[in-house]
Amino acid sequence: MGLLSILRKLRAAPERELRLLLLGLDNAGKTTILKTLASEDINHITPTAGFNIKSVISEGFKLNVWDIGGQRKIRPYWKNYFENTDVLIYVVDSSDKKRLEETGIELYELLTDDKLQDVPLLVYANKQDLPESLTAADLAQALGLPSIKDRPWQIQACTAVQGVGVRDGMEWVCKSIKKK
Repeated sequence: MGLLSILRKLRAAPERELRLLLLGLDNAGKTTILKTLASEDINHITPTAGFNIKSVISEGFKLNVWDIGGQRKIRPYWKNYFENTDVLIYVVDSSDKKRLEETGIELYELLTDDKLQDVPLLVYANKQDLPESLTAADLAQALGLPSIKDRPWQIQACTAVQGVGVRDGMEWVCKSIKKK
């Protein structure tokens, strides 16, 4: 390896590594978002029975994204992944009005955990392409996001299967970290 290639690698190296925790109920679209960020094929996604980890370079950051399964039996184990989290990303199926209360309760429990204190929150209002999906603004109200005063937060409308809105959310993540 020559000096020039070493210099290129150093220059291309991200400024900072971040640990992002990607949570939400099952079937919200977490893995689809992760694969979209990693520019991977999303045609054959199965429910996450544990976790997936991907590293993505964005805006000068190396984003280590931990996608943890959202099935009810897995959720008690989420707390094992809270340590050293830089940003919490919570994915909501905007069309699943039957589970809106359940997803709100789960989000509230996350936000009250000491290990996630002051951690910025990005909420993806996913599946905006489906009929009768709540808008990002309506979802923010339903989840009580405007009452959050202890951390920066953002809600981002997205349609993960089309890649719409996913990168916009990541741009907010990088900007919110740069302010720290």
